[in-house]
Amino acid sequence: MDSRSSKITLLAALVAVAATLAGAREKQVKKEPIQPTSPASGAAMFKQYCSPCHGKSGKGDGPAASALKTPPADLTALSKKNNGKFPDERVASVLRFGTTAAAHGSSDMPVWGPAFRSVSGGDESIVTMRINNLVRYIKSLQVK
Repeated sequence: MDSRSSKITLLAALVAVAATLAGAREKQVKKEPIQPTSPASGAAMFKQYCSPCHGKSGKGDGPAASALKTPPADLTALSKKNNGKFPDERVASVLRFGTTAAAHGSSDMPVWGPAFRSVSGGDESIVTMRINNLVRYIKSLQVK
């Protein structure tokens, strides 16, 4: 084997090792079935359903955030980004129906409406209570 062939073989081996190491470091979000929480507690629902991505404080720094294609939103800045007014209806809509970023394909964020329906026995009034209490809790996280 000549020197050039040896260098090409060595380079190919290094690329293969680098690709293997990069794949091993790649994080993935573990998807699990939704666990029921009290529909009356926005804080409990946030902790269970939102904090893995958005973080305990809602700033988008949860343990699963680094594994997502698009970083989670900083939920504490929603009012600030909306001229000082919290976008209650927009947040409720995103929770119920999800969101898509047209330029980026579909969102990593789960669509909570159907998930809440599944833990609420299909009772739409409980789904609405869950969403309203979660919106109220997220509103309480806003920076002043």
